[in-house]
Amino acid sequence: MKLHFLRYFVVLAEELHYGRAASKLAMTQPPLSSAIKSLEEELDVQLLIRDSKHVELTQAGEAFLEEARQILEQVARASNVAKIVARGMRGRLEIGVTGSLIYREVPDIVRRFNAEMPDVDVVLREMSSADQVNELLRGQIHTGFVNASTVPPQLASLPMGEDEFVICLPEDHAKAQRDSIELKQLAHERFVMFSRDVAPANYDNVIAIFSRAGIHPKIAHAARQWLTIVAMVAKGLGVSVVPSTLARSRVYGVKFVKIRGDKVLAPAILIWNPTYYPPTLRSFIECSERILNRK
Repeated sequence: MKLHFLRYFVVLAEELHYGRAASKLAMTQPPLSSAIKSLEEELDVQLLIRDSKHVELTQAGEAFLEEARQILEQVARASNVAKIVARGMRGRLEIGVTGSLIYREVPDIVRRFNAEMPDVDVVLREMSSADQVNELLRGQIHTGFVNASTVPPQLASLPMGEDEFVICLPEDHAKAQRDSIELKQLAHERFVMFSRDVAPANYDNVIAIFSRAGIHPKIAHAARQWLTIVAMVAKGLGVSVVPSTLARSRVYGVKFVKIRGDKVLAPAILIWNPTYYPPTLRSFIECSERILNRK
């Protein structure tokens, strides 16, 4: 059944006049009459009673009119949905994020994107940086926020706002009230570190800080998340070097003190696989760029 025949029938049923219906459809009467006749023959049902003076719907025509309207409305909705999805305005995004980056720009980006694209479902999945890279390479997630400065060449990236490493101390530590501390002053301390197998970049970044300070840290404990490290410091299990934005976590029992000397950046990036770049992801990346560029 041809959709344009349904439209012709609906217009004619509303006008009940071939001349007005043909004018509304921007066509002449003969092809309109031919289309209605073809529709009735296909259905094997008389839809209209017409003579030289008037047109009226049969009982079957009245019933068919309601169904035809619903079909045309559904087709219009389907067309709109296709256009919306093509513009990246509907769908679902699976996004990886390390726990600590919730205290950076991630919430702002997700809130803005939700406001701009309410028909796209954003699902955040807490994952390590290494797991995010692996899942992106396999096409298991759409994009991810990781604590790193570089990614494999198969992936694309966008740098996040600037953050720096600071020293995390128990609040009753003798140096906790200072404005800044030279890292070498803590050479004798027991450190809580990131597990290298979980996030090699995080581990290597912190070790590089110690190397520049000329000390070899005494590693007492290894954790899998930055927030776990802060919690362990709060319980007096050691001291650590962490990104400064973790102060926003408001963990009770710790102090964050600047490292004296040159600022040491704590890198983080948004990453994605350019070989899988649906419109919804493109819209998310564009939204992220706007948020990050305003910082």
